[in-house]
Amino acid sequence: MLILLPPSETKRPGGRARVWDEASLALPSLAPQRQAVVDALVALSVNEDEAARVLRLGATQRHEVAVNAALRDAPTMPAVDRYTGVLFDALDAASLPSAARRWLGAHVLVHSAPFGPVGALDAIPAYRLAAGVSLPGLPSLARVWADAVTRALAEEAPRFVLDLRSEAYVALGPVPAEVPSAYVRVVAEAEGGAVRALNHFNKHAKGVLVRRLAEDRPRIASRAGFVRWADAAGLRVRDGVEGELELFA
Repeated sequence: MLILLPPSETKRPGGRARVWDEASLALPSLAPQRQAVVDALVALSVNEDEAARVLRLGATQRHEVAVNAALRDAPTMPAVDRYTGVLFDALDAASLPSAARRWLGAHVLVHSAPFGPVGALDAIPAYRLAAGVSLPGLPSLARVWADAVTRALAEEAPRFVLDLRSEAYVALGPVPAEVPSAYVRVVAEAEGGAVRALNHFNKHAKGVLVRRLAEDRPRIASRAGFVRWADAAGLRVRDGVEGELELFA
């Protein structure tokens, strides 16, 4: 099973002195796209005012321009530790035992805007770039990434993909049609049995789910296998619309 996670806008600063090395990241066929996006992001950062406008940064966020300017020489840390926010705080990967972290490294990709999908333990620097930003000199990020990411995922040939990304990041690389997959939508049950999608608790539930998977380290190779594991783990999952699973928070 391969799990796709969205990134987070907030990131933990610092890291090891080892700088970003695109050759060390998962899905190495994405190197040209990574190079193009990072080059454009660094070039944009030469002009703070223009970068703040393009990246939609407020007055208290303008320091993020300098973070992007130093991206190629900045310290790095594993992606699953770099991101903070509701999902990654619930996952709390730093507190997991070594075997669980290795499982994350083998089964989880985090879909970033500048680097595309990266392995959970791939070393990346801090940055500021969202899926909906259009960088000067490049097509939209969807045009840069979508086909290349879909091809790269097809080359990996996972037996089953559990897609926990937001729709904005799905647009940056849909799962290949020929790869069995399920898109997870977090819901709550209302009176009368109706369900409604959740926002904040959507992210929290996904973080809890991935942490539980890392702790259990199950061997899952299909949608049915995931549903069986979830049921045994005390998680409520059911079929949603075509191609989706509903996870009850």
